[in-house]
Amino acid sequence: MTASDRWLAANRETLHALLASAYGICGELYALPGECDFNLRVECNGPRYLLKIMRDACDPALVEMQWQALERLAERLPDLSVQRLIRTAGGDPTTLLIDHEGRERLAWLVSFLPGQVLGQTRPHTHALLEQIGAALGRLNQALLDFAHPACERQFKWDLRRAAWIQTALDNIADTRRRVLVEHIGRRFVEEIGPRLERLRRGPIHGDANDYNLLVAYDEQGEQRLAGVLDFGDLCRTALVGEPAIAAAYAMMGKEDALAAAESLVAGYHRAFPLQDEELALIFPLILTRLAVSVAVSAAASRERPDDPYVTISEAPAWQLLERFHAYDPNLAEARLRAAAGLDPWPKSSRVVAWLRERSGSFAEALGPARPTAASAIVDLSFASTVGGDDPERFDADLCAGRITEALRLAAAPLGLGRYGEPRPIYAAAAFRAGPHPLAGRRTRHLGIDLFAPAGAPVHAPLDGEVVLARCLPDRLDYGGVVALRHRAAGDWFDVLYGHLARHEVELLHVGQTIAAGQAFATIGERPENGDWPSHLHVQLLIEGCRPAEGPPIGAADPDEFTAWSALSPCPAALLNLSDAAGRWQAIALEALRSRRAARLAANLSIAYGRPLQPVRGWRHFLYDPEGRAYLDVYNNVPHVGHCHPRVVEAATRQMRLLSTNTRYLYDTLTRYADRLVAALPAPLSVCFFVNSGSEANELALRLARAHTGACDLLVMDHGYHGNTTGAMAISPYKFNRPGGPGAADWVHVTPLPDAYRGPFKAADGDAGVKYAVLVEEKIRAVLADGRRIAGYISECAPSVGGQIILPAGFLREVYRCVRQAGGVCIADDVQTALGRLGAVFWGFELQGVVPDILVLGKPLGNGHPLAAVVTTPEIAASFAAGPEFFSTFGGNSVSCAVGSAVLDVLAEEGLQANAARVGAELLSGLSELARRHRLIGDVRGAGLFLGVELVNDRTTLDPATGQASYIKNRLRERRILLGTEGPYDNVLKIRPPMTFDAVAASRLLETLDETLAEDRAQPVTEMPPLSQPVSRPPARLSA
Repeated sequence: MTASDRWLAANRETLHALLASAYGICGELYALPGECDFNLRVECNGPRYLLKIMRDACDPALVEMQWQALERLAERLPDLSVQRLIRTAGGDPTTLLIDHEGRERLAWLVSFLPGQVLGQTRPHTHALLEQIGAALGRLNQALLDFAHPACERQFKWDLRRAAWIQTALDNIADTRRRVLVEHIGRRFVEEIGPRLERLRRGPIHGDANDYNLLVAYDEQGEQRLAGVLDFGDLCRTALVGEPAIAAAYAMMGKEDALAAAESLVAGYHRAFPLQDEELALIFPLILTRLAVSVAVSAAASRERPDDPYVTISEAPAWQLLERFHAYDPNLAEARLRAAAGLDPWPKSSRVVAWLRERSGSFAEALGPARPTAASAIVDLSFASTVGGDDPERFDADLCAGRITEALRLAAAPLGLGRYGEPRPIYAAAAFRAGPHPLAGRRTRHLGIDLFAPAGAPVHAPLDGEVVLARCLPDRLDYGGVVALRHRAAGDWFDVLYGHLARHEVELLHVGQTIAAGQAFATIGERPENGDWPSHLHVQLLIEGCRPAEGPPIGAADPDEFTAWSALSPCPAALLNLSDAAGRWQAIALEALRSRRAARLAANLSIAYGRPLQPVRGWRHFLYDPEGRAYLDVYNNVPHVGHCHPRVVEAATRQMRLLSTNTRYLYDTLTRYADRLVAALPAPLSVCFFVNSGSEANELALRLARAHTGACDLLVMDHGYHGNTTGAMAISPYKFNRPGGPGAADWVHVTPLPDAYRGPFKAADGDAGVKYAVLVEEKIRAVLADGRRIAGYISECAPSVGGQIILPAGFLREVYRCVRQAGGVCIADDVQTALGRLGAVFWGFELQGVVPDILVLGKPLGNGHPLAAVVTTPEIAASFAAGPEFFSTFGGNSVSCAVGSAVLDVLAEEGLQANAARVGAELLSGLSELARRHRLIGDVRGAGLFLGVELVNDRTTLDPATGQASYIKNRLRERRILLGTEGPYDNVLKIRPPMTFDAVAASRLLETLDETLAEDRAQPVTEMPPLSQPVSRPPARLSA
């Protein structure tokens, strides 16, 4: 029982009497959290109120200030979600209460706002943070002329008075942390405080923390700000303190914390435009507020050393301080300005305009013999392999060789590396925010590169002064680096030249003047140039080089590029180039989508609410144009990993030699067929090669009919076998869907043996046999109608049916019944062949059966179109009695070479064992998630073929389709790709490339755990409240 609960219990009768006498209401009372005062929810069979009981000795002026501010807001912003004052029956704003200890306390009643506090809301979307910022901006504007003596009080939370933290440093025990806060305090005293005194002032809320903001959801599931609570910290101070304080809280616990601040500031600026100097101070004031917070906590910890709440509550503030105390304030300011829709760095625009006016008149950087305009583009983007094949590792030798060859073929005097180009060559730890590929990575180039031989002289484009001349020894750093400072009308800027030879750089000194056209350095050789292919890196620095801190970065994180491109804009004009010639340009996602819509059919769907535009793949990762990595948990086609070099090399090598068809004799065909058959049980020994699983299933249907002379086929409900006419006809997943034609009279649908959702459950040891009996009954019914059965087809482990592992004994009994009825048994192993299930190489082996016809597809070619049908000699002979079979590209020499390479990689890299090991870890981890999250109804699968079924109720199995879609799209936003399947589209589908490792599994489980804790990922009965329109209660209640 909390202190509030105990106080309520002791004063319940007194409180009921107060409510009746002063307000004419009666209802149940419930204690709510409160730091100093008592907050009581009043439930009155419909209306709800909040009764605020102030601490004894509370200054009445503070309460008066609050209710007067609320009345001002009710008058000026009736749509703003703030509490409304309820006056007493006599018209008074407050009343008095004598509690059980004889203490006199002020009491006042306000409307109760429904919703959940922001601190219990997951996630905090950028749209919600913008709403919060806009609400605070409107609130500040509405209260600009509000005046009350209590608003002028001095207290420790007012950022104008933050200098006090300098006197509280001794309370911080940790030396490193104490120095950090001391630095922030000193900067505040020397710089930030004086600047703050010159800015606009007005009343601000001053404490928009996670527990003073309410959130609700609309009917579309979108978050809405439902309330701003607690005006107890209202004071007249610098207006910029409002967005700074709110942003400090908004950043806590966020992976991309500054993006949260951007959203909040954008909303605030839209409602109440910020001035330039205010925007410049927001980031320093965020740090100041955090420093104030930890200083207060440190003092409280000294007073209450055994109180764990103090340590817990200060942890998020310390995490942010340690993460951002050294963050470039100019970069932060540029990011906030850009988010607000302003020019990120106005000085940059002036300098660039000055350069463009004079472009063409500057001395050539590599001298007149090598005009920049004659250069050839060296494409080092993620859409190119010039920089290497592995986007996670830079191979300098390989890259240098490919650049040299590209320039030779182009017959160009030098190569041009584009500004803004996202590059996989920036793969070293120094470019990464963390060790995992999904961590932030600085991929976008902030300069222009001129590729020329080592020793080429470097010339100054205009008169300048040396401000930096150093040699950096680390590999993949700048090597020799020089910065020259130049004047542009009233501004100055620096130009950085990197990857220079050591000798000339060591001859330069800071302050030395360099004339336009003068050679001051030469391009360095490897390894002294940082071990890069020989080139000159040219970068503009608008805010200048700070030699004590070393050269600035030469590549930016894509999420920070807009700001960095203002601080280091494109230097094309300085190199006498047009901006278009020197700048990398991405294909805009929406433009690509529009072109696709114009040229492709509307029923060709696109995954995810916000589509992905991958340009590269590697192992179990995909990369977007800017180099962001996505963990691929979904695509089973690249079976041995995206773009496996062995597979790529096999295809390339064979294409250089011969690409032909099966009308000729060639060893690649028979060798590949031999290898497939060697891995299969007898009597499967005759191969047909085609280009897709759809073609293979169509062919399997023809084989069955040729051998049996019958037409009818038994299929499993929700099965999918391809997109040809015949394959669609045997796919209930398609023909029973909206717009589908329904089953043909020769197709007979049998139940999906789902041991979770079906009539026979996994706990029933005979479930497989019982489901088989249902198939047997269907066979009898078909025969009784005088029809003959050609065969039975099913996936070895139904995928679109919901990632189902068939119950033990099912196929054994079904195959027996089918064969007795004269049919053949077709196993569609397109999804699960080649070791995906871990324990077995072929999916059908999990059931202990051997089919008569085996269909293979997706994994065989690792993305190359290759599929196969393998059958018995007897069935092949029956088929051969009919027309000739020929597939132009089926079994071509290139496809067979690719297929053999896939088998080589599977064996040599132990990928089946990896599937078994990592799959077991995932299955265990997902089962643990099921114990923590009631949305998970079932976890199932084998190896790297797993399903997580989501339900609203574990008894009724009501499918949580909406939550499944939400989770899929939320994971995509967090750069993890998975799909949804099942009859109700409520099963999370996990079937990644076979390279998927323990690190990837851990990342998936961690992120899925966090996402399952979010509001919209809860069972429907536990969803947060819907938002309601703001209603204005009466100013007073009649007695």
